[in-house]
Amino acid sequence: MEERGIIQLDFVYVIGDAYVDHPSFGHAIISRVLEANGYHVGIISQPDWKDENSITVLGKPRLAFLISGGNMDSMVNHYFVSKKKRPVDAYSPGGVMGKRPDHATVVYGNLIRKKYKNIPIIIGGIEASLRRLAHYDYWSDSFKRSILLDSQADLISYGMGERSIVEIADALDAGIAVKDITFIPGTVYKTRDISGITGGNESYHAILTPKYDEMKENPAKYAESFGIQYKNTDPFTARMLAEGYPNGIYVVQNPPQKPLSMEEMDAIYELPYRRTYHPIYQTAGGVPAVTEIKFSLISSRGCFGGCSFCALTFHQGRIIQTRSHESILQEAKEMIKDPDFKGYIHDVGGPTANFRHPACKKQLKEGVCQHKQCLFPAPCKNLYADHQDYLALLRKLRALPGVKKVFIRSGIRFDYLLEDKNDAFFKELIEHHISGQLKVAPEHISDEVLEKMGKPNRKVYEKFVRKYEKLNREAGKKQFLVPYLMSSHPGSALKEAVELAEYLRDLGYMPEQVQDFYPTPSTLSTVMFYTGIDPRNGKKVYVCKNPHEKAMQRALIQYRNPKNYELVYEALRKTGREDLIGFDKKCLIRPENRKVKPTKSVKIQADKKQAQDKKKRRKQFEKSSKR
Repeated sequence: MEERGIIQLDFVYVIGDAYVDHPSFGHAIISRVLEANGYHVGIISQPDWKDENSITVLGKPRLAFLISGGNMDSMVNHYFVSKKKRPVDAYSPGGVMGKRPDHATVVYGNLIRKKYKNIPIIIGGIEASLRRLAHYDYWSDSFKRSILLDSQADLISYGMGERSIVEIADALDAGIAVKDITFIPGTVYKTRDISGITGGNESYHAILTPKYDEMKENPAKYAESFGIQYKNTDPFTARMLAEGYPNGIYVVQNPPQKPLSMEEMDAIYELPYRRTYHPIYQTAGGVPAVTEIKFSLISSRGCFGGCSFCALTFHQGRIIQTRSHESILQEAKEMIKDPDFKGYIHDVGGPTANFRHPACKKQLKEGVCQHKQCLFPAPCKNLYADHQDYLALLRKLRALPGVKKVFIRSGIRFDYLLEDKNDAFFKELIEHHISGQLKVAPEHISDEVLEKMGKPNRKVYEKFVRKYEKLNREAGKKQFLVPYLMSSHPGSALKEAVELAEYLRDLGYMPEQVQDFYPTPSTLSTVMFYTGIDPRNGKKVYVCKNPHEKAMQRALIQYRNPKNYELVYEALRKTGREDLIGFDKKCLIRPENRKVKPTKSVKIQADKKQAQDKKKRRKQFEKSSKR
């Protein structure tokens, strides 16, 4: 500050992560965007929340404090789905856990408010964005108020807030009181007076959602509220939402900010980032998360996939926003100059790698459809499935001097890929952009569960598998498919878990890792988990909450693991599927360590069958997946 002649900072930005000046980190983008618009920003990274003076080290800012809990929700960052503490924090120096508090945004906000009574506080980032209205908190198993109230902040900048944060800064700089900044898209504010936004049927008036006390008393009211929220996430069609609290307080959500143009996206990603962590972390061994993104390229944002367990609809929106080829290629050329670059670009993509343009041509004028999805339950007839632009970009990157291989790791949406009648991208994906295996996310194979997940039915994935194998054979390659699978998602009972185990048996594959459903804030699946209701249609949903049953569902997916034997045995007995306990090739487990033991002749016969089937299973295994 002294070297640059800064007497007082305009903004002090308190963050829960280590300071990494890379556009994969929200705090880097927001601070660089503000700087580009003429504002001075200082960052306090991971302050000691037990010491109120830790947020005074840069002095009182001229305009406001900004807060972000980090690139991940602090609770997801700290805890496994079992609620056990994670041993490593990839966003802290040296991976050390415990550098930020639980519910970091709330803690930082109250810390600042204790020290500075009247300073404006603006919160943002994924934690604030997904908790902007009343929500279910899995870790405390409670229904919480808007984070705006619990943090004592004045405004939330939700979603990807580049445009809204500049508008907020300009309003404060113009002398507008923070309580009067109620007009900026992509923000949430609190007020006692909603007379100006209610009282008529005009489309610009706010929708009054169920009140907090009603939702807390009756979870079905929360499902109703979330259904309203889910239909108002599009910047072109969304209306203001007003959520009532005791004592006459309302939390008001403005519609999201408009999508960024390609030129605006380019400008943001071409700001002078250092593209690494701050040098003060060198002695601690750096920041582990940088390893994953240092040689990766962000080409787009947004996702129209609509998975129920994903919060992207609420955070980045369904409209795809992209960078130009020129901008991405220029970043790649700078990356190649890095002494640590070994010739491998680790990823080129966004939330979904093969989404490079809006789902249909009307979205940029009329917005996304409120009452239907682009890909679920089947692809929309207006869907524009074309990979030519993405393929052209990948070809240009492959041709750069110094580049040996360009990988795609951020996820391929296989149902969208199948909709493209031109196989050019699919063929080059197999030829150039994977290394021995492709990870995809069918998540489950029970159509009942897939419907709750917002995923395509089982036949679509099986069609993709067949085509993937065919194109690999034609290319003379033997590359595996690694499916991501999820246990205990709402709608999945032991019956559906057994169905998945049988599918894996026939595939000859046992996953090394299984993801238990994790109820994170502001997803359709989390609302189902808490309320037992699907907000899309109001129908009841089976929810597995019993830890023992969850363990059985997880064990069934890894039924070959000897450690899971007792759980699998119990699950099969509970579901009346004792036919899967025995020595036939269709059985999942043998009746070992039980009162009824097979005779010697039965064992010999079963062993012969195993030997005969071994080669067949191995061939099937090699074709379909990696052990």
